[in-house]
Amino acid sequence: MFYYLFDYLHTQYDLPGAGVFRYISFRAAMAVITSLIISLLFGKQLIAFLRRKQVGETIRDLGLQGQAQKQGTPTMGGLIILAAIVIPTLLFAKLHNIYIILMLISTVWLGLIGFLDDYIKVFKKNKEGLQGRFKIIGQVGIGLIVGITLFFHSDVVVKEKIYSPHKYDIEEDNGKGVMNSVPIYSKETEKSMKTTIPFVKNNEFDYANLLSWLGDGYRKWAWLIFIPVVIFIVTAVSNGANITDGIDGLATGSSAIIGATLVALAYVSGNTIFADYLDIMYIPNSGELVVFMSAFVGACVGFMWYNAYPAQVFMGDTGSLALGGIIAVCAISIRKELLIPVMCGVFLIENLSVMMQVAYFKYTKKKYGEGRRIFKMSPLHHHYQKLGMHEAKIVSRFWIIGVMLAILTVVTLKLR
Repeated sequence: MFYYLFDYLHTQYDLPGAGVFRYISFRAAMAVITSLIISLLFGKQLIAFLRRKQVGETIRDLGLQGQAQKQGTPTMGGLIILAAIVIPTLLFAKLHNIYIILMLISTVWLGLIGFLDDYIKVFKKNKEGLQGRFKIIGQVGIGLIVGITLFFHSDVVVKEKIYSPHKYDIEEDNGKGVMNSVPIYSKETEKSMKTTIPFVKNNEFDYANLLSWLGDGYRKWAWLIFIPVVIFIVTAVSNGANITDGIDGLATGSSAIIGATLVALAYVSGNTIFADYLDIMYIPNSGELVVFMSAFVGACVGFMWYNAYPAQVFMGDTGSLALGGIIAVCAISIRKELLIPVMCGVFLIENLSVMMQVAYFKYTKKKYGEGRRIFKMSPLHHHYQKLGMHEAKIVSRFWIIGVMLAILTVVTLKLR
């Protein structure tokens, strides 16, 4: 909203300072500050309200250190995160931007699914919450919307580079080589399903190439590959964040680190200079995602004020499902979804630990008549708790791993 207001004041009345709202970096900074303020102020009020309503988490006795003390801690704190993301975005982003619209829809959609799950658990006293198949239907639904929009919407395009400033122009009058500092991109936008492959020199992969055997016109059928991939990624990352949300601050801090990485990736993808220097696709209008993801980081960091050990509030599925979905949709939008296994390595290993534990238990039960386990408990963070490690130390070490993976993710842009 502020973008349109101050753009109008700048254009019509030449109001001093109003033009600063045209800069993504300024609006991103304002989004971070606003999301932090909302998290801190709204968080305090919401926690007090949840305590009055006795909206507390029911903790199962899993024999973990410090678990009994968490009984009755307010949950559904994901509402703090959602408010701290949506409000700054509405205030500082360009609301007609297709990427912003898609991110807002994804945030609200997944937040509602998580809210229903928490509501059933807390108010209906049903520990199982929303049935798993309905969660999956909801995740597949938003994945379908995202996939269809990114494939068919006319504003989702890339621009091909036709000139690089790394090549010299020769001035005819004196014969000296002059470096043009600005890359030149085609005036025509291109509808492309290319994405970035890490650690590869020619690092672009086109989903449509998988259907080249169909002959002429095969590109129009690329949605048959792209949309299922989007659905899988959104569902997997959303569930990964949900599984990671098991001890104080783990999912929130990990999401903040991933979000900061996506801020950097979105900025370079939407900037012609950096896209040229890093030799990655330039995606027009994707730079606006910097504002949204800055609000995302601010919301996660602000929520940490209350969620760090010992937690005063849990985010519940209201927050965790939305966090994972936001990360997935943003990564897909800037064509960096193949970097997710590296960038979201903490989510991945948590997911894999559960899958490995369940699969091995079923296999050994069928073979030996008695189920055996790889880990003392899954997800992986509970395994370390069983080993006697304090949860604050576990969280800190997982954060360190997350930072290392974030750096590696950014480095892949040049490490080929």
